[in-house]
Amino acid sequence: MTGPRGFFVPKTASGASSLIPSPPWLYSGDLLTVEYRTDPARVRELLPEPLEPAAEDPGAVALIWADWQSCAAGEAELLDPVRSQYKEAFAVVRCSYKGRTYSRCVYIWVDKDFAIARGLHQGYPKKLGSIHQTRPHPFGPAPRIEAGARFGATLAAADRRLAQAVVTLREPAETNGFVNGHPMAHHRWLPAIEKDGGLALDELIESGAASFEGGGPWTGDAELELFEAPTEELSRLEVREPIAAYYRQVGVVWDGGRLLEARGRGDR
Repeated sequence: MTGPRGFFVPKTASGASSLIPSPPWLYSGDLLTVEYRTDPARVRELLPEPLEPAAEDPGAVALIWADWQSCAAGEAELLDPVRSQYKEAFAVVRCSYKGRTYSRCVYIWVDKDFAIARGLHQGYPKKLGSIHQTRPHPFGPAPRIEAGARFGATLAAADRRLAQAVVTLREPAETNGFVNGHPMAHHRWLPAIEKDGGLALDELIESGAASFEGGGPWTGDAELELFEAPTEELSRLEVREPIAAYYRQVGVVWDGGRLLEARGRGDR
């Protein structure tokens, strides 16, 4: 006899109820990125050991809005859009581990449960939120991908607005920014079931795209506002100096990561 199946909970006789399928996971998305500088000390306070601030521009932040369609290798979700479409907004900083520069997601909000489950597996600190961004379209009043096009983006959680931005495209660019341009250094944490038992899972992992393709990025200018909320701390990464804004359409495949460090329960 075989036991319950499924890559993730809930595990059932067939595995069909699993909240997420096994990787690889495929993504198509529209990304709005706003890069700016904040107090480097506010970045440092979000980096657990053994991570250190990036050697150059340690206060750089990227706040990214993404409108995704995603699926597993069979692509069945694309024909059942409620299982493939979701939006997210996330804050990325850079850090250093053993002399190598990494990107790290320090805050992220999504609007679907399956996206939260994937984040738990990948080490992203995902929470539920309300995320919206202007979509481009070649007809009607929607913006085209061209100079002067304007895109709005908003983020809210627990009925409070956390961020809003207006991005105005100026010209084609060579990159989509530099903050979110490295492999990710994330932690996978799970508290022990015993009270005061520390962490049952404590891993530092490296994660990134198994493959990537993208349209030509555009750069421009952004008006960005962050707001305080009783249960969110994004506003601590206050905007001190704008860097640039970007728009790009991308396709990404994620197919696992690599363990960098792990601490056993006997090590705590």
